[in-house]
Amino acid sequence: MTLPALVPLPSYDDVQVVVPAPDAGPGNWAGAASAVLVDGVFWLTWRVRRPLTDGRGVTVVVARSDDGVTFDPVTRVHRDTFGAESFERPVLVPVPGLGWRLYLSCATPGSKHWWVDSLTAPTVEELSTGHQQVVLAGDEHTAVKDPVVTVGDDGWEMWLCCHPLDEAGHEDRMTSRRLTSADGLEWTDHGEVLAGRPGEWDARGARVAAVLPGSPLTVLYDGRADAASNWYEQTGVARWDGTRLVPDDLAPIASPHSDGAFRYAAAVPLPDGRTRFYVEAARPDGAHDLVTCVR
Repeated sequence: MTLPALVPLPSYDDVQVVVPAPDAGPGNWAGAASAVLVDGVFWLTWRVRRPLTDGRGVTVVVARSDDGVTFDPVTRVHRDTFGAESFERPVLVPVPGLGWRLYLSCATPGSKHWWVDSLTAPTVEELSTGHQQVVLAGDEHTAVKDPVVTVGDDGWEMWLCCHPLDEAGHEDRMTSRRLTSADGLEWTDHGEVLAGRPGEWDARGARVAAVLPGSPLTVLYDGRADAASNWYEQTGVARWDGTRLVPDDLAPIASPHSDGAFRYAAAVPLPDGRTRFYVEAARPDGAHDLVTCVR
């Protein structure tokens, strides 16, 4: 499959660091971000991971910016609020008539299970004490996390990462499913739409990361070749064929440093027709910074 020439794609070239890793060395990550542009203000939310001092994903931060590069934190949510062992990707969405909703990927303590929770409040500043509601609980067979959520005239759409729990030691495998909703809380599952391809760079799994502007529907997704590459995913491109997302034949986009991680891309369309990307990317010491670029 050949992508349209005008599809914007991120790369590590000319990136700016938006949020540096919380400490030096592997496992220290700032990233798994999502972002929106509302009334000229960029809103960004990300997960902070400090494995040595706090163990895995500790907090989710929500911040605002006028230029998309320099952000001021507005509120924080701690994993203890949800009884979670760890956080992964959060998603911030404006909710018509209600205010704002923050979706949170929460790890069940002592297991490989994940669920998706939420906070809803009139303002971003009030989210940390907003109305809490479980959105997708997962079950004993499947862990659910890292949603990509959009709202349009036709309602809500979600691309959800799912991990099968049926085989001990292989819970890192991942596929993506498409869901729709009328309110962003109750969801209808339309089935698997993206999975790893045997023998390819994404053989171990595929997770939708961002929906790109334009038509036909095109997404960025995270993939990896094997279990050893868990947490070091790279970015591929796939296009909707009416039934599934079909990966392209391009080489994955990677960081040139350490483990090569270039994952959890978020895409924000700009008024001038360009796209600002936010990506979690590996740096030379093995830590992951949250970086941005415009294409």
